[in-house]
Amino acid sequence: MRRRSSLVLLALAVFFAALSPLLRWYAFPRLARIPAGQYQSVVLEAKNATLLDYGSMTAKKVSKVSIVQTLKGNVEEAKKVDRATGRSVVVWDGLAYIVGPDGKMVSELPERYIFDAHSQDPVHYAGESVDGDPVTRQGIEYKFPFLTEKRDYLYFDAQTRTSAPIHYKGTQNFRGLEVYYFEQTIPWTRVALPKKLPVAGVTPATVEAMGMQRWYTTKRMFWVDPTTGAPVNGEEIHQEEMRYTDGKTPPVTAFAGDVKMREDYIQHTVALVKSQRQLVLLMTTYLPWGFLFLGAALLSLSLLLEARGRRRRPPASAQTYDPEPVPVG
Repeated sequence: MRRRSSLVLLALAVFFAALSPLLRWYAFPRLARIPAGQYQSVVLEAKNATLLDYGSMTAKKVSKVSIVQTLKGNVEEAKKVDRATGRSVVVWDGLAYIVGPDGKMVSELPERYIFDAHSQDPVHYAGESVDGDPVTRQGIEYKFPFLTEKRDYLYFDAQTRTSAPIHYKGTQNFRGLEVYYFEQTIPWTRVALPKKLPVAGVTPATVEAMGMQRWYTTKRMFWVDPTTGAPVNGEEIHQEEMRYTDGKTPPVTAFAGDVKMREDYIQHTVALVKSQRQLVLLMTTYLPWGFLFLGAALLSLSLLLEARGRRRRPPASAQTYDPEPVPVG
């Protein structure tokens, strides 16, 4: 009976020891994925900012500029790309909608971002775009990979339509979470004007006909939960100028401000990430290590039972037998 029990325990030990790496390296990449239909929004604000009045082409100080950033999962498009590429992808239709203190639109920047549902690597397919212009992204955008590492990543900038390194700058504590702080600086670069401008009749073509070009620079900062890869806070020190091509007329500030996440969205994001990170830790840490320790404990118990069974079993040479009766006849 003891030997049978030890064999059962040995089999369970092997099972749990094998399940540990399978859960971490096989199941986790297939289960931890961004939902194809996910919808999220965030509001950022730049207080005491400078904003261009396109009617008079002069810069004015304003109390606040708001940026409403929405990301909407396009399920039908994701299915189409899945079938074409054989990969599980997410298609985000994004929109950065910028409004002034009066609530009127300043500009908007639509995007279509296609990426791998687990790794966040970009997937190149028809429709990938920024403001209607086709792009080929390199690197990540909006979200960092699951189990973010302490290293630099390539991050896509929608204004310049290019990618540049975003640098890991250290580990910090943010609202009770240990986060990785990343920073990226985009130097002054000539960028396209938004195709939709706030003044009727004013288009990118008419602005360029006036001998003006749009230039942009930003310092981008993210505080990222390394488990989920989700930024729990973001900030940009953002500057835009309209520069004259004659090289003589001074440039006009189109927008300048310190753009920060609104407090209520920070609180909501932190609470959401704290709950979601437990699911990721369950698949990457708690269960794999738990199964490994359980397998080791079962193996030890199996060996202990086998050793006790051997000690209690008498050796063959020490066994005694009753003599059979000898017939007398």
